[in-house]
Amino acid sequence: MAGAAALVPVRVLADGVTLDAAARAYRVSAGGSIQAALEAAAKDPVNKIVYVHAGTYRPAAHGQALIWFNRRHDGITLEAVGEVVLTAANPAIADKRAPSFPAVVNHVVYFGDGVSTKTMLRGFRVTGANNYTTGTGERSPIESDNIRKTPFFYLDGGGIKIYADAYPTIERVEVVGNYTSPCGAGVSVEHLGKPLDAAVFRDCIFRDNRTQVTGAAFDLLHGSRAMLDNCLFVGNMANLGVDYVGLLTGGEYHPEHGSGAMTVFEGSRAEVSRCTFTGNWAGVDDNGTGCTYVKSIFWNNTLKGGISTGARYEIDITNGGGVRESFIHGETNDLRGTISRAVNTFDPPDPRFDAQFVPQAPEYGAVGYRPVAVGVRSRTTR
Repeated sequence: MAGAAALVPVRVLADGVTLDAAARAYRVSAGGSIQAALEAAAKDPVNKIVYVHAGTYRPAAHGQALIWFNRRHDGITLEAVGEVVLTAANPAIADKRAPSFPAVVNHVVYFGDGVSTKTMLRGFRVTGANNYTTGTGERSPIESDNIRKTPFFYLDGGGIKIYADAYPTIERVEVVGNYTSPCGAGVSVEHLGKPLDAAVFRDCIFRDNRTQVTGAAFDLLHGSRAMLDNCLFVGNMANLGVDYVGLLTGGEYHPEHGSGAMTVFEGSRAEVSRCTFTGNWAGVDDNGTGCTYVKSIFWNNTLKGGISTGARYEIDITNGGGVRESFIHGETNDLRGTISRAVNTFDPPDPRFDAQFVPQAPEYGAVGYRPVAVGVRSRTTR
C-alpha cells in the first residue's frame, strides 16, 4: 500500500474515503464513512491519520456506536478539518415513537480495549445521544467477545464511552447536548478496576449534557482514571430522576445533594488542572482516591432542575487534600468540609466571565479554562 501511495498522490477508495499520500493521511468528506477510513488506516502501516472534513456525520443504521476504536486502531489520529459534527441522531431512520428519538446509537464515539494514549480524537463536536440502547450480554459488534460487558457498557457514555484498557487522548472536542440514563451523558470512563494509564482530555468543552442520575458531563466509574487539563464544564444537569440503579443495589447515590457535572466513584482517580466548572446543577462529587483539582474555578454551580432537595454545591469530596490553588464560590463551597482554605481561595471576586467563559477579573489570571486556537497546544501537556 505504501508503494502504491508513492505513485498515486491522491487515491479514491470506497465509502467516500481518499488516501492522500502527500499528507500521509486518509480523508473523509461529508457523506463518507469515517469508520471505513479508520479500518483502512488500521490496516496501513504508514498512514495513521484520518482527516474528517466539514459536515455533519450521522449513523447510517441502528447500532452501538457511530464510530469505534479497538486494539487494531491504536495509534490512529482522527482529526476534524473545519466544523465537524458527530451525532448519534438520524431522524430519517429513528423510531419517532421512541423516547430516544432521533438517536439510533448508544454512543457517538467508543474507545475499547487496547487503545493507548497514542490514539487521538481532535477537534470534533460530539452530540445527539438520547438514551438509545441496543445490545445485551457479552457479544458486541464494537468490542471483543473476550472483554466482559457490564450494563454500563451499553447504557452510559452517550457522547464518548471509554471501556476496559482504553486510554485515548482527546483534544479540542466539544461534548454537547447528550442525555443518558443512568450516568455519564457526555463521557463515561469504565476501566473495570485496574487502570494501567489514564484517559487524557485537553482543551475540551462539556456543555448542556443531562443524566438521570450521576456525572452529567463526565463519569469515572469504579476503578477508572482520567486526566483533564484546560476543560470547561457549563450547563450540565444530573439527577433528573430517581436513582433506580442505587435502589436495586442497596441505596441511592448521594440522594440529598445529588451529583455534579463530574462524578468520581470509589477507587477512581481524577487529575484535573486549569478547568472551569460554572452554571452546572452541581460542580464535582468525588469519592475517589488520590484525586487532584489544581488551579481550577468552581463558580456558582447552582443550576435548577434536578430532584435532589439539598443545597447546591461546588465540590463534594471525601478527601480534599488534592484541591489546591483553586477559586471556589457558590451556595455551598465545600460540602464535606475537607478542602484546605490555606491553599485555595474561597469566595473570590466575581470572575466576570466573557462569552467564552474566560475570566476578565485580574485575580484569575493563572486559573481556569482558556479557549485554545486550532494549531495551538494547551498550556499544560502530558
